[in-house]
Amino acid sequence: MGILLRIETNKGIILMDKTINENSVYTTKEVQDYLKVSKSTMKRLLKKGILRANKVGNQYRVLGREILSLISPQAEKKASDIYQKIKHKTKETIQGW
Repeated sequence: MGILLRIETNKGIILMDKTINENSVYTTKEVQDYLKVSKSTMKRLLKKGILRANKVGNQYRVLGREILSLISPQAEKKASDIYQKIKHKTKETIQGW
C-alpha cells in the first residue's frame, strides 16, 4: 500500500503525487527526486545516518519505510536530538584542549 507524501515545512505543505511503498526498494536518485534535495544533500543524509540505506554492489538502495520515517514529524525531533548530542560532545572536546 502506497502513501501519498505530505510534507509540512515552515513554508507550507508540499503534496507529492508519487507514492512510496514501505516495502519497496528505491535508488538514491529516486529518493533524491522524491525529497527534492540535491545530490550533495542526499550524500549527507546517507553519511550522517539520517537516511539508512544498504549498499548493493556499488550503489545504495533505500527501503520505502526509511523514506517515510524520514519525513514523519518524529524524525525531525530525532534529528534535532542527535544534533544537540553532537554539539554537546563537540563543546566538551574543545574545552579539553
